[in-house]
Amino acid sequence: MKKIFKPLISVIVVGALSLTINIDKNVLANDIANTCKYDAASKVNPDNSTMNCLLTETALSYNVPPEIVKAIAEGESGNWRHFDINGEAIVTADNGIGIMQLTNQAGYNQDRLKSDIVYNIQAGVKTLDDMFKRKDLPSINGGERDILEHWYFAIMAYNGTKPVNSPFVQATGERNAKAYQERILRIIENLELIDLTELPFTHEHFQYDSNSRENIKFSAMNYDFDLPLTKSKYFFKTTQKVSATTNVTVRTRPTKDSPSMGTLRKGEIVTITGPFEYEAVSTKKNHFVWYPVKRSDGTEGYVASSYLNYSASTPTPTPPVTPPTTGNVDVSKFADYNANQYWAEDFKWAVNIGIISGYPNVKNPATGKYENLLKPYTNLTENQMLSILFRYFKPDELASTIANTSWYGDVNYQLATKYSLPVLGANTASKQAIAGKDITRGNFARILASMHYGKTVSQSEAIKFLRDNGLTTTKTNEEFKPNDSLARAHTVAFFHRYEQIFNN
Repeated sequence: MKKIFKPLISVIVVGALSLTINIDKNVLANDIANTCKYDAASKVNPDNSTMNCLLTETALSYNVPPEIVKAIAEGESGNWRHFDINGEAIVTADNGIGIMQLTNQAGYNQDRLKSDIVYNIQAGVKTLDDMFKRKDLPSINGGERDILEHWYFAIMAYNGTKPVNSPFVQATGERNAKAYQERILRIIENLELIDLTELPFTHEHFQYDSNSRENIKFSAMNYDFDLPLTKSKYFFKTTQKVSATTNVTVRTRPTKDSPSMGTLRKGEIVTITGPFEYEAVSTKKNHFVWYPVKRSDGTEGYVASSYLNYSASTPTPTPPVTPPTTGNVDVSKFADYNANQYWAEDFKWAVNIGIISGYPNVKNPATGKYENLLKPYTNLTENQMLSILFRYFKPDELASTIANTSWYGDVNYQLATKYSLPVLGANTASKQAIAGKDITRGNFARILASMHYGKTVSQSEAIKFLRDNGLTTTKTNEEFKPNDSLARAHTVAFFHRYEQIFNN
């Protein structure tokens, strides 16, 4: 089924996707049914491609990411089912109705919630949208609507902010994989074929009595996470350049059951040539959609939305770095701390003076458990490195500088300009993406040496500065590996040596 793009309501989708809607529920439901060519009076479950269309178009009409709506419908109804074999709406023991399992929703015609799938979906999406707008729920970063992880608490509230949905099991402090929102996010990963970022909450922020039905009490109402989050794949525009997230086959039609036109290599740039389309084989159960793309050699075909990202043109912003805790921190409490590694004392020093922090309650790939990690071998972006640099050299100025824009790197790059640092990123449309990319060891050396001297130096001069002052034991520029990415362990080691040499 080809997606025919036509606005169902007067909506402009830009930036954070802010929206105020005043829609007649009946008119909207009928328009979506017509767009997806579904007979709302048929009282049968539509084929998978049509159901994908109904869920997606309704989500987009409210500027809700379709990934989330489709996952909730999957989790609530089990395989996108609304009617039973007798043509009657499925109603559960707790009176949840149909595909979106709505219970006692005021303002909606209860009979139509049972008889009309599209109306039922619309009611579910509107309810989810209302949850996102609530002021009594915590927000993530700036609360952009097109970032999937930002909907964490709205998804929770769709089912209820009850103890059962706490991100943590109070008795053990472990992550609660059975929480409603955690299960919905796993559905997105499994059926949209995209990787989401696990949000590193702390269990202290979720207070409840495990023997009570009272709602969870949230002691933190906003979380700023220094993590790469996930932008919805449904807002690519025609002529936009995007990149492949992995090696993926280009198809002649919007279905895997069509001939190959070759393989996109990971990172290859292609151009979107039109609006997305739904799976051409109606019986196939896909949550994702297909985009028509053109390669640099002129070859055109279709790629599943799951395997495209915004990094080529409009990257998902990295939020500001959360200031770490300072003081007498026992780094041995971090599961990946190793006292025998070269960086052991460096991390102990860096964490305790507050220039770097660990990751609380994240999944340890080595053990499969939720633990506190230092992640010493994770690479740093240029923006993240600047946060560490200014925490060390200019902590008061970093704290007092006011951002001029909403861009996450604004303050860091204001200070980088002030001190004439040779950064590659900047607060311009063409250079914001660079701020979120890995910084190389060579670029780090230039920035550190330039900060030290108070003037811009070349990469060769910078590496010589490190070598002459014992900040590195390498003997040549080549041995320094200036083109390699800078890891967290490298960073704390360099700063600790700098402290020992120049400030002791």
